[in-house]
Amino acid sequence: MDNLLNKAPPQIMHIDLNSCFAIIEQQANPLYRRKPVAVAAYDSPRGMVIASSYEAKAKGIKLGVNVGEARLIDPSVIVLTPDPLKYRYAHSLFREVLSDYTNNIQAKSIDEFVLDFQGSPALREGRDLVDVGYEIKHKVKNHVGGYVTVNVGIGTNRFWAKTAAGLNKPDGLDVISATHAMEIYKKLTLTDLTGINYRYEARLNAAGIFTPTQFFEASSQKLHKQVFHSVVGRQWFSRLRGWEVDAVIWDRKSVGHTYAIGRKTADRKEIAQLLMKLCYKVGRRMRKQGLSASGIHLSVSFQNGTWWGRSQATHSAMYSDSEIYFQAKKLLQEIIIPGLATNIAVSVYRLSQVNPEQLSIFGGTRLDTKVLADITDAINSRYGNYTLVPAIMAGMDDLILDRIAFGSVKDYID
Repeated sequence: MDNLLNKAPPQIMHIDLNSCFAIIEQQANPLYRRKPVAVAAYDSPRGMVIASSYEAKAKGIKLGVNVGEARLIDPSVIVLTPDPLKYRYAHSLFREVLSDYTNNIQAKSIDEFVLDFQGSPALREGRDLVDVGYEIKHKVKNHVGGYVTVNVGIGTNRFWAKTAAGLNKPDGLDVISATHAMEIYKKLTLTDLTGINYRYEARLNAAGIFTPTQFFEASSQKLHKQVFHSVVGRQWFSRLRGWEVDAVIWDRKSVGHTYAIGRKTADRKEIAQLLMKLCYKVGRRMRKQGLSASGIHLSVSFQNGTWWGRSQATHSAMYSDSEIYFQAKKLLQEIIIPGLATNIAVSVYRLSQVNPEQLSIFGGTRLDTKVLADITDAINSRYGNYTLVPAIMAGMDDLILDRIAFGSVKDYID
């Protein structure tokens, strides 16, 4: 069978800093080394752990656990609040090392980079990317800190490179290529694959796909028609074979979503709840593309045939769901509701790429909205949409029942 594998030499490298915030704290303070460390938004019992050292992870103290639970798991855990200046400085040092090798560097987050070596001096000189990877690991220790380790993955596309980077944490270096991709897939579960959360796993299972090998062997048509019901299925067919589908930056003018209201309502509070759900969906799509927005449009259709719509440019860029909702809510307050609402739509425009280095990580002692949005996306990507939701969305009948609310409604409407 022709598996259509990409047999080109791997030229993409994925590098991430192990347990970023926690290991930077351990690097800065030798007394924290080889001990369980958790960095939390707040050090109060309900503060959420946003990073933990490998010693803490080994005991079950992971992303999303609160401080009270962490201390129940291990009373000796060292709980720290974030130090943004320290993390920004480490990010800049990390990037300095990488910039010696290629100009084609994409910062995926504060602790994660993708390097494209196509046409780079390293390849023109005939160097093996594995050797380059080990050299980068050595330079990171010298330039960023001796206690700091990174995972390096190499592949023909971003998916294989990121998957390779996660094979042997911490401090691993692995390559996935056409010659042994199938051997790698045999060792993984579906949720080990970047982008496959538990809800996608359930979809795959319903189609008789229970392993990455079966996922790989499924036809493009089956993935498109039976599993994902969209072009996403064809993208997965190519992605699993080492072809690049994630590097394309579409020149989009807007990102939006429309909701047909199942239980029609004229209640402004209920419409605001639906609006929050829309802003959540729009925010997720926007952030997945690495974008922020400086304009928003809201429209509502009513059962009597009337329609209302309004656009508004914003003074500052919107990135988090709460920022999008805050602006949409202001537009909603201008509506005179003439009857039952049947459809509601939100879109954001004036899009621009987000540069992690230009964004504040934390505002004072409070978790910055960007980091909170990214952490929420990470949890929802892993465990399924609406696992972690704003308080205003808790209790909505058409959402999944098993969810955790964070924040207060006040955070979203003031």
